[in-house]
Amino acid sequence: MPTNSSRKTPATASPERREELLATAAEVFAAQGYNATTVREIADAAGMLAGSLYYHFDSKESMLDEILSAFLTELWEGYDAVLAAGLGPRATIEALVTESFREIDRHRAAVAIYQKESRHLTGQHRFGYLADSRQKFEKAWLGTLERGVEAGVFRADLDVRLTYRFVRDTVWVAASWYRAGGQHSPEEIARQYLSMVLDGIAVRT
Repeated sequence: MPTNSSRKTPATASPERREELLATAAEVFAAQGYNATTVREIADAAGMLAGSLYYHFDSKESMLDEILSAFLTELWEGYDAVLAAGLGPRATIEALVTESFREIDRHRAAVAIYQKESRHLTGQHRFGYLADSRQKFEKAWLGTLERGVEAGVFRADLDVRLTYRFVRDTVWVAASWYRAGGQHSPEEIARQYLSMVLDGIAVRT
């Protein structure tokens, strides 16, 4: 692997080629963990020499940064649109869950990386935006749940923080098993999930 002093400035790659390389890196990071992954392993998975990656990215940290920032940018475009739509509390929860599963469909590996790595990455200046995003995420979900309790849409005895954690964790853990192009679309999975979360699984008597 070349040293920092011997690396050349990354060349401008086509957007398509950068996306291919980032998708490959994301799969390797998700499978092995960021710290355990070497640039050589990413290059091997991409079918190129390790040194050649430095013509596109200056470090594996840069690759991780692009993977996570692209995922979160798209996630918040969808979430912000939902939150700005003026929907009722239940409809907002339904739309946020559906948007979450769509993001898992688009960025499954990035979601898996975020789940595994974000807590220790937030201590690094370059990844400070992860903490900001987590706070914004929590505010959006807790605010919607609290609004639903106040409006009588959700149960008055609901522990909103516990509910938030349950919904958050059970949605995003799907990145560990979901595969694009499977039997069910992300929208279908969201509908089933919402039916269980909002209406339960027991037959009402």
